[in-house]
Amino acid sequence: MVFLLVFAKFHFLTGCGTSDKKNFTSPPPYDLNHPVVIDLPPGLDEISGLAYYPKDTSVFAIVDEDGMFFKIYLRNQPLIKSWRFDKKHDFEDLVLHDSTFYVLISNGDVETLKFEGDSIIRKIDKFENADKNTNEFESLYYDDNLKQLVLLCKNCEDDKKKEVTAWGYMPDSQKYTTGIFAIDVKPIDKKFGEEKIHLKPSATAIDPMTNELYILASVNKLLVITDRNGKVKQIHQLDPSIFNQPEGIAFTPKGDLLISNERGEKSNATILIYKYK
Repeated sequence: MVFLLVFAKFHFLTGCGTSDKKNFTSPPPYDLNHPVVIDLPPGLDEISGLAYYPKDTSVFAIVDEDGMFFKIYLRNQPLIKSWRFDKKHDFEDLVLHDSTFYVLISNGDVETLKFEGDSIIRKIDKFENADKNTNEFESLYYDDNLKQLVLLCKNCEDDKKKEVTAWGYMPDSQKYTTGIFAIDVKPIDKKFGEEKIHLKPSATAIDPMTNELYILASVNKLLVITDRNGKVKQIHQLDPSIFNQPEGIAFTPKGDLLISNERGEKSNATILIYKYK
């Protein structure tokens, strides 16, 4: 059932409040410092994950700590619809694959959502021993080579700041696998002259044009780009005046890049659009 009907607003960001731009690089072919911005209404203040829906140029989104599911139409003045699918949890990321939505909960549980008419049918698969460890996940994406969803650790007991491990979730069997790959964070340490940077992924997506993995790290204010096996290829610092709290990332089939920000003290929650050039 549709719960809410509201409107968001477009505007273009031609500059920002930070005077020194030299540290804020961009991966070709995007200019991360000049997005098209969609300001979102209060119901989406804590937007934490999004998935592009090509059939009608919209995105689906979730918010942290509340089981609301949103559809945001991107053309013209975006119309927003929403549905209740669950109660309160730490909802962190969203993936659309084969007409099924997968919602990641911070402890590693994956909730599956399917539409039947205007209603949502849901089920949840439990991450083994989630209640007995302190592992924390915020990012989820589908790897079509592996034929499974991949979870990147934000805070996992065994990583010890040396690497970021990847776990797998197989939608067909509803089983988890470990040892998919690990991201060595030493290249990031070296770039910034740090001994140990604790990389904390907040969202991930595969670029359909380059086959590379884009990793947002909101706490670190970084965009890290790796190959499919987690080998670091590019590292970009993010301008905090644009990326207040980047928690969601998605690509269109044509390569346009979408990034969502939670609300800040002086800014609305936003979706940033970067055209593929």
